[in-house]
Amino acid sequence: MNIIDSKRIWLSSPHMGGTEQDFVNEAFRTNWVAPLGPNVDGFEKDLETYLENDANVAALSSGTGALHLGLIMLGVSHGDEVLCQSMTFAASANPIVYLGAKPIFVDSERDTWNICPEQLEIAIKDRIAKGKKPKAIVAVHLYGMPYNVEAVHQVAKEYKIPVLEDSAEALGSTYHGIKCGTFGDLAILSFNGNKIITTSGGGALVTKNEEQKKRAIFLSTQARDNAPHYEHSEIGYNYRMSNITAGIGRGQMQVLDKHVSYRRRNFEFYKEHLSDSSEIKFLEEPNGMFSNRWLSCIETTSYKLREAIRGALAKENIESRPLWKPMHLQSVFTECDAYLNGVSEDLFERGLCLPSGSNLEEDDLQRVVSVIKNVLR
Repeated sequence: MNIIDSKRIWLSSPHMGGTEQDFVNEAFRTNWVAPLGPNVDGFEKDLETYLENDANVAALSSGTGALHLGLIMLGVSHGDEVLCQSMTFAASANPIVYLGAKPIFVDSERDTWNICPEQLEIAIKDRIAKGKKPKAIVAVHLYGMPYNVEAVHQVAKEYKIPVLEDSAEALGSTYHGIKCGTFGDLAILSFNGNKIITTSGGGALVTKNEEQKKRAIFLSTQARDNAPHYEHSEIGYNYRMSNITAGIGRGQMQVLDKHVSYRRRNFEFYKEHLSDSSEIKFLEEPNGMFSNRWLSCIETTSYKLREAIRGALAKENIESRPLWKPMHLQSVFTECDAYLNGVSEDLFERGLCLPSGSNLEEDDLQRVVSVIKNVLR
């Protein structure tokens, strides 16, 4: 098939549910087009209801902004050190640098691909021995798979270090029946265009109480003091979500569970049709974990095979992507210390993300599988 003639299969494209336009039209009809309004309040309430566990949600312009505000609210400032999962997207680490703090990277465990509790404790002990107790921990639910919440938080509690839970990829995932995004001292969500649900761009900070939520909203709206004029006693940020994008989010919340089921279906399809090969391995859910399977990922037996599959898919107009390149390998973070066990580097070398959108048809999935099987032959 000529690549020009074949339908493009994206890695993870937006998937509208059908009612988003109604909320957006209402915002235009009532002239609520600012970063406040009924859709913002409604979207926050929808998320709070979905997350349960007394979650309080502040809707923001991006997940990165949510991470930035979360670190500020945890007291991170210039010169501090923050422990951060190495195998993640750069947005997990960049806000640490925004604040003049230093990221200290921690490797992954095999069972979840997320931050390794053993390496985490080694890192904490070593930083304390060097005279610098970490100010916070950024733990990520990678590709929708929950991190080892119990073990990670036990270490954090022992050393009295707060956890900022990066749940950008894990809305709809659970750990022992509890929704991801509710475990950390603070947590963040992302609604970027490639996520489980999208507001085109956007994010949220999840807090433990109403006072923290109010604080987040205050900081995200330029930290305007209560005065008839513009009075500022603190530095603020322009991070509040608009009523227009929140309207998209309200419509998306109505199909969130469907999107999770579709993405899990994708994973099961790939597993059913490819697991008979000894050269392909899938990440299973550890006991008590439920992944939204934001992206369906495979481990191959070598870099050469990974690249052969990726190249063959690209020739057929099918998007795929290597697993996240660990932050400790990124040139921008070469000066940062890291506590490593080799897991993230190995996964990066051999792992591949397959098309995973909730809008994929069975014919699309079959095309992907067919290409991979041809390479394996």
